[in-house]
Amino acid sequence: MKSRTLQLFPIGDPLSLLILSIFAAGPVLAAEVPMQVAEVHFNDNFLHTDGQAIDITRFSRGNVAVPGQYRADIYVNKIWAGRSDITLSALNGDKANVQPCFDHALLDRIGVDFGKLAPESAAMLEAGISCPQLPALIPAATAAFDFGEQRLDISIPQIAMNRSARGYVDPRYWDNGITAATLGYNANVYSSNSDGKTNTQGYLGLNAGVNVGDWRFRHNGSYSDSTATGGHYQSVQTNLQRAIVPLDSQLTIGDAFTDGSMFDSVGFRGVQLATDDRMRPDSQRGYAPIVHGIANSNALVQIRQNGNVIYETTVAPGAFEIDDLYPTGYGGDLEVVVTEADGSVHVSLIPYSAPVNSVREGVTRYSAMAGQYRNNGLHSTPWLTQATVQHGFTNMVTGYGGATLADGYAAGLGGVALNTSVGGFGVDVTYAATHLNTQADQNGMSARLSYSKLIAPTNTNLTMAAYRYSSKGYLGLQDAMAVIDADRWGAGNALDAVWHARGRLQLSLNQALPEGYGSFYASGSSQNYWNRSGNDLQYQLGYNNNFKGWSYGVSASRQFNAANASSNANGMTTATNTPGKWDTVVMFTVGIPLGSGAYQPFSSTSVQHNSSGNTSVQENLSGNLGSDNAFSYGLNAGHSSGGDAQSSNTLSVNASYMSPLARLGVNASKNGSYSQTGASMSGGMVAYDGGVAFTPSMSETSAIVEAPDASGARLANGSGLRVDPWGHALVSGLTPFARNQVEIDPKGLPLNVELKSTMQHVAPTAGAVVKVKFETENTGRSALLRLATTDDKPVPFGAEVFDADGVSVGTVAQSGRVIVRGLKADKGDLTVKWSDAITSACRVSYELPALRKEEGATFSSISTMCRPMTSNADVAVANTKPKQ
Repeated sequence: MKSRTLQLFPIGDPLSLLILSIFAAGPVLAAEVPMQVAEVHFNDNFLHTDGQAIDITRFSRGNVAVPGQYRADIYVNKIWAGRSDITLSALNGDKANVQPCFDHALLDRIGVDFGKLAPESAAMLEAGISCPQLPALIPAATAAFDFGEQRLDISIPQIAMNRSARGYVDPRYWDNGITAATLGYNANVYSSNSDGKTNTQGYLGLNAGVNVGDWRFRHNGSYSDSTATGGHYQSVQTNLQRAIVPLDSQLTIGDAFTDGSMFDSVGFRGVQLATDDRMRPDSQRGYAPIVHGIANSNALVQIRQNGNVIYETTVAPGAFEIDDLYPTGYGGDLEVVVTEADGSVHVSLIPYSAPVNSVREGVTRYSAMAGQYRNNGLHSTPWLTQATVQHGFTNMVTGYGGATLADGYAAGLGGVALNTSVGGFGVDVTYAATHLNTQADQNGMSARLSYSKLIAPTNTNLTMAAYRYSSKGYLGLQDAMAVIDADRWGAGNALDAVWHARGRLQLSLNQALPEGYGSFYASGSSQNYWNRSGNDLQYQLGYNNNFKGWSYGVSASRQFNAANASSNANGMTTATNTPGKWDTVVMFTVGIPLGSGAYQPFSSTSVQHNSSGNTSVQENLSGNLGSDNAFSYGLNAGHSSGGDAQSSNTLSVNASYMSPLARLGVNASKNGSYSQTGASMSGGMVAYDGGVAFTPSMSETSAIVEAPDASGARLANGSGLRVDPWGHALVSGLTPFARNQVEIDPKGLPLNVELKSTMQHVAPTAGAVVKVKFETENTGRSALLRLATTDDKPVPFGAEVFDADGVSVGTVAQSGRVIVRGLKADKGDLTVKWSDAITSACRVSYELPALRKEEGATFSSISTMCRPMTSNADVAVANTKPKQ
């Protein structure tokens, strides 16, 4: 028998459909995206019907969608391409075969290259024929609409598509969101009692904003209060932002910070226009080389790094270019393997080390700002302008430079980043001039050399090795502003306001050891000064490993303890004050899971010893509880002795709960000389025309989920995140300018509430609040009916059950059982049919138990008799055709 392809969309009772599908008269294959649903004929001889004929022709076709317009998620070659309105039309007037229409606009949206369409296909589009079908326009292309998920799956040969980078979302489909007001908050209260003195401190951090169209207004501030100093509010940052799409840039008006890629990162109040890398596809952010090559046939191209295949594609004969490799950090040359159709293989090697400030070939990054220098530690707010630019000339060479002009200060920088086979190099030189009123002007230069490399034989990742030398008269922007401010306000010798850096060496590496032997890391820096003797040496190094669920590690660090040092108004330790104290700390840690299961606690023990002779031991027990791990707890006991400190014991506890509305926390500790208690609360809210939505964790970009009647449903996008009693949920942490999946888990929904779809995708712009509406349907009550005929026999398997309006509400399974859904009334009549004959139908009267509102929807189970049709009215009901 010739096999047929069928796509089934379930109707009625799923169990009945499964059995009917298994016993279909011929093989049934699930096509990935079939265009026309073939009609099949089921063999009912496999069903135990006691000789009664059953009409199962309704299972001959699977497409249950009706003609009309739908808003659906569109997937092209399994990649989400946005959400759009689509039209379904009955093919040749056959309502059993409903297919999507593809006009010029939809083809353009999904990325079809019109220049590669056959002439007859282009003529069809130009003629404006009604509902063109995709296979008629593009050979081997298919499309299928999933009614349940409101999703259109499209498969198109790659040769017919416009080429775009992986992760690309067309800016036309970026969502600026809705008009909304946002508020994120972080509140904390801390009270301590030491030597009979109590001090209570309170803090409230606020991040408020308003979104209107493309514009984002943001204000960040905090209120602090304590029994010792009283209360005050500090405005940290206030600005207005919007995306400039044609330039891949963000415009900021107000308070902000420069990026610090070339000059010091400083605060300013003014205007800035700068490249926003987030507006580029994931695969084009950061540095990665462009791969060029030539194929002699339809060839397979593999790109490998450190033995791993990181990219694979098929290319046509001729020159090819691959420019959408994801950045993979600092290490590993690329091996390009081209396998021709005849089996021949060609291999080439491309150096790949990411030097400082490098960008991809052909890519330009820039920033330009003008405004006032902003530092709360200074008396004045001098004017400031700054501009920087980076451009990738080739895979090997990136050029970069910039200039800074301020009141009394000017600096210029030029440099080059080189990607070579022996590693990545960055070389730049900065010249700066500082004008002072009461002292000699300062002029000087600073040169920097940086290096990065993955040493493959030993798998050593040298992520940064850099040396900077500065002449005596060189001042960076922050230091220059502090010196100029001190000079103008007569603060003694202005040049002593900062330490003048002379040379700085920094190093960072990670070493992976053979499997089972763990890993080692080290980082550190050494710096000396023109106007102070000695070197500042600081480092962190350590070793980590695990064994059968246990983790252990040892680390050492040397760091500056500023407790004994004085600082100037700029927050920098001055050369004339006590230089503080350097501490060296060695620590050993071991972590052990206790027990097994989802809520197993975890034990962490650490022993720490410092250069002052003090030794401390800490034992911490932590874990999570609850269905969403929403409750977390910790218990800590510590002992400290030796050195200058007195021996002491400390006990502390903490707990937090992530509710759907906010995150709540409490903590307390006790020592021989002090006691402490505290509490915290954090979260966020968004107000819009549909109400107010809350979240326990607020971020820059978010989505409001509207799901009426779905109270309590869990959102897969966050721990403890659920739909509130008003049908809202606030999903934060979305990635701007990229695809984001928002998903509702229907588990726990009332039995009478159904979601028409459980997953949607959005591509918000930065700072947007997008609205995602999940349609729900109150389907009425559900019941399990056990149906028997008047001679006490079960109603035949496969019989269909209709309500008074002729709508199918279930299909009879084994032993006369049927799950009936969508009962709008607590009592009424149902019609059961297993063929068109009047003798093959009966009527059921049902009455469900009264439903109390506080219980919600319940599932009832009743037994009832199905009585034969007798009157003319019954005959009319029996002949009623099911409604679509």
